[in-house]
Amino acid sequence: MIHILAENPILLLFVVASVGYLIGNIRIRGGSMGVSAVLFTGLFIGALDPSLHIPEIILLLGLSIFVYSIGLSSGPAFFNAFHSSRIKEFGLIICMLLFSGMMAALLWYVFDFSAAAIAGIYSGSTTNTAALAGVIDLIGNRRQSADSVTLIEQAVVGYSYSYPMGVGGSIIAILFLEKVLKIDYSKEKEQLRKKYPVAEELTSTTIEVTEQDVCGIQLRDLFQKYDWNVVFGRVYRNGKISLSSWNTHFQIGDLIMVVGSTLDVQSVVKTLGKEVESHIAYDRKLFDVRSIFVSNPDIAGRTLATLNLDEKYNAIVTRIRRGDVDMLAQGDTTLELGDRIRFIARREDLKALSAFFGDSYYHSSKINLFTFGIGIGLGLLLGTIDFSIGPDIQFKLGYAGGPLVMGLILGALRRTGPFSWTLPYSANITLQQIGLIFLLAAIGVRSGNAFVQSLSMDGLTFFIAGSTISLLTAFIFLTIGYKLLRIPFSLLMGMVANQPAILDFAVNRAKSRIPEFGFTLMFPIAIIAKILMAQVLYLLLI
Repeated sequence: MIHILAENPILLLFVVASVGYLIGNIRIRGGSMGVSAVLFTGLFIGALDPSLHIPEIILLLGLSIFVYSIGLSSGPAFFNAFHSSRIKEFGLIICMLLFSGMMAALLWYVFDFSAAAIAGIYSGSTTNTAALAGVIDLIGNRRQSADSVTLIEQAVVGYSYSYPMGVGGSIIAILFLEKVLKIDYSKEKEQLRKKYPVAEELTSTTIEVTEQDVCGIQLRDLFQKYDWNVVFGRVYRNGKISLSSWNTHFQIGDLIMVVGSTLDVQSVVKTLGKEVESHIAYDRKLFDVRSIFVSNPDIAGRTLATLNLDEKYNAIVTRIRRGDVDMLAQGDTTLELGDRIRFIARREDLKALSAFFGDSYYHSSKINLFTFGIGIGLGLLLGTIDFSIGPDIQFKLGYAGGPLVMGLILGALRRTGPFSWTLPYSANITLQQIGLIFLLAAIGVRSGNAFVQSLSMDGLTFFIAGSTISLLTAFIFLTIGYKLLRIPFSLLMGMVANQPAILDFAVNRAKSRIPEFGFTLMFPIAIIAKILMAQVLYLLLI
């Protein structure tokens, strides 16, 4: 069997992927390893025989697709972070990176490592392949061929031994601290629901207006005064049903349909009057309810407000479903292919609305290979550019940094003229899964033999050093961030997730996308800083 797998690396890839994914779905005490189990399956299988290998191109392809897809989906949230006060988050990230560098320098002194070995250990413990590539390039440019080969081998060995715990260290820290700190992920998701597009449990109710204070005031003024996060639908007055608008003003006895989270709806109830049982939700003589798919590429990337729907149709958008997430429809909500928009509209307008938005599940799931190819190609091109800081330090963003940065930019732009850069939600999730599985399977198999060898005395020293850097950095970072800076633990998990397997594990633990926003906040800064730090370590300690 080993012989067959060694001669058929693609077969090996899918054996590791399928077995790992199966193991990852096994639930133990309510939890599971998720896709990260593919990495550990790869480590186990790779340790069986050194002849087992998966081509590097698979690793690079998976890495590029994964980070580009993450960038596209998280670009808006990343750049929005710069418009708010995020000084403590950025400061914490920089301090974490400096701390890990100082830890590496201390371990170099304690264990008497070579400069090349500690640079490799640092790169592995922070799971930054681009940093290792930068060190290898630096060694090759500064040393003669005989010396450079030996030093490069030392860097690669240090990287290989420390990489597994670079992943495992953060996971161990997360599991331990979530128990010690008694983290309530559900409570954090509720607190962050206005700031990040996480799943909202939306409800609807009918309110009877009984408070005189709100009568005669336009709805837009009430929203400004009370900062409501709800959507108003049908209004029943004097036996007639109409749709609300910004100009609507209420009268005593009006019945209004309101959609929002339970807490927000109850806040509106207290302000307007009382919650009542009513037939208006079922009255569809004039206005009907329908969910319509966004499959028109001309609509994707545009906000609801720019569509001017109220000028063309007698309709209201109450909510938008993206994947498994229900979101309230707001004027600044940007539509994506595959969104399901819930309308309340006149029957005669529903057909026109369906034609306008496309309403085709098939077309809403297709990938625009032109914009996807151009986008990821630009990212790979960006990754090849040499950046220099002084005469001695050069770095490239590489296969991870280049596509990620380009994905963040294009994801924030959404569209450029006729070109929509965003992917349908379902397609983005699928690409993330494929890229992540390719990446983890390749890394696991390639590192499996080195992981076993690290049990020898020399390798064990490298392993201990890498474990110390990753564990201490993760423990200190998570504790200070949560206890002193009051940053939500869900966000911190993404910020400490310097590798896709850790991110996937964090998303599974939080049961929300919040860690992804921490990841995209940290990763572009961290990848550049780690590339520089690895080269600075080598130059200072040589």
